[in-house]
Amino acid sequence: MTPTLEKLVNCFSSLPNIGKKSATRLAYRILEMTEEEANAFASAIIEAKQNVKLCTVCQSYSEESVCPICANTQRGIDTIIVVEDNKALEAIEETNEFNGKYHVLHGIISPVDNIGPEQLKIKELLARLNEDVKEVIIATNPSVEGEATAMYLGRLIKPFGIKVSRLAYGLPVGATLEYADSITLLKAIEGRTEF
Repeated sequence: MTPTLEKLVNCFSSLPNIGKKSATRLAYRILEMTEEEANAFASAIIEAKQNVKLCTVCQSYSEESVCPICANTQRGIDTIIVVEDNKALEAIEETNEFNGKYHVLHGIISPVDNIGPEQLKIKELLARLNEDVKEVIIATNPSVEGEATAMYLGRLIKPFGIKVSRLAYGLPVGATLEYADSITLLKAIEGRTEF
C-alpha cells in the first residue's frame, strides 16, 4: 500500500465504527472515482464542515443559528425531549408523532471514555428550563452510560419542578435509537415513565 493510500485508509479508520477493512474498501472506492466525483466528495465534506453549526437553542446541527425545529412556532414548547445525538433526533422525527422541542447532548456520560457532564450540552439544557417547560423526556439509549446520564439529568431537572420522564422500554437493551423502527419508537415515547 502506498503512503498516500495508507494515509487515506487511516483517515477513514479514525471514524467511529469503521475498521481497517472497511476503511481500505472506502479508500479504494475513492481511487476508483473520477476526478469530478472525488472533487465533489471532498467539496461536500469541506462545505459541511464550514456551513453546519450548532443551533443556539437545542444544540442540533443546523445551517442557521436557530434550526428549523426550534424556529417552528407550531411545535409545542412545553415538552423537551433530550437525545444523545442528531441521529436519535432524526429517528424520533421520522415517527411524525412528537411535536415538541429537542435538546441534543452530543454524547453521554462515560468515565471510560473520559466524558463527564461538562463535555455535554447540559448547561445549555438547564438554561432552557423555564415556566413554559412542563416535561423533559430523557431519550438516551438504554445502555449503562445512557442510564447513568438519564439519572444524572433527572436529579438536575427535578428541582425545577418539571416532570422528568424516560422513554419506555419498548427499545431493546443495548440498541441505539437510530436503528429502531418507527413503531417501536412511538410506543417507547407513548409508554415513557416518570422518574
